Amino acid sequence: MSMSAAASISSIATLRFPTCRPSSCFRASKSLSLPTMAQFSSSATSPPPSTSDAAPVEAKKPPKLPWLIVGLGNPGKMYSRTRHNVGFEMVDAIAEAEGIALSSVSFKALIGKGFIGDAPVIFAKPQTYMNKSGESVGAIVSYYKIPLQQVLVIFDDLDLPFAKLRLLPKGGHGGQNGMRSIIDHFKGSRDFPRLRIGIGRPPGKMNPASYVLRPFTKQEREELDFTFQHGTDAVRILLLEGFNKAATFVNTAKPLEQCG
Repeated sequence: MSMSAAASISSIATLRFPTCRPSSCFRASKSLSLPTMAQFSSSATSPPPSTSDAAPVEAKKPPKLPWLIVGLGNPGKMYSRTRHNVGFEMVDAIAEAEGIALSSVSFKALIGKGFIGDAPVIFAKPQTYMNKSGESVGAIVSYYKIPLQQVLVIFDDLDLPFAKLRLLPKGGHGGQNGMRSIIDHFKGSRDFPRLRIGIGRPPGKMNPASYVLRPFTKQEREELDFTFQHGTDAVRILLLEGFNKAATFVNTAKPLEQCG
């Protein structure tokens, strides 16, 4: 064998192919742009050389499917910061804490994409009005092929005491029209988690439809700040440690007056 041929074989044998680490494949910002979920996975590496002396290339794990975190409410200033829009406010609080901006409009919703820890996440605030929330949520789930057990819907609940949270793995709509619409667009499936935020019952004989459109008092706002922080912590636990730990954290929490 000639010296030049031997040198060529030697150089092939020493080739190494770089692997793409998550920390080097993404920008420093947590926010990601729409529309493709390919951004949640690193780019594919070139095939290894066909030589027995080449170093083995580790098999790449499939990219994680994202969580979809949906807050329910109505668009427009008329409904802003009312009881019926507390789902919107909870999503805003969680996204802000994670440094994710809901700055894109897609699927009839305000959208923000990024990560909580190493878990990819999409935040959505449907802009269809409450009663048609399923049009937006159903389209997002279908497009990104998100399993229903990774769809968390956050909404107001008249039957829970004010500022109380309840995390459940599944259930009915409970008379909440946004949830009713989502279940309809999930072809009747109720098997997706939901975080309910108590807004309390209307006083006296007030019409519930009027009550849910009332703003919060100053004292109620102070209580909600704690609720939003508690909800933010709960979502982190849900995505990073699983539903059971998150449910224990939320559903066995001390009463508000015993905290702080």
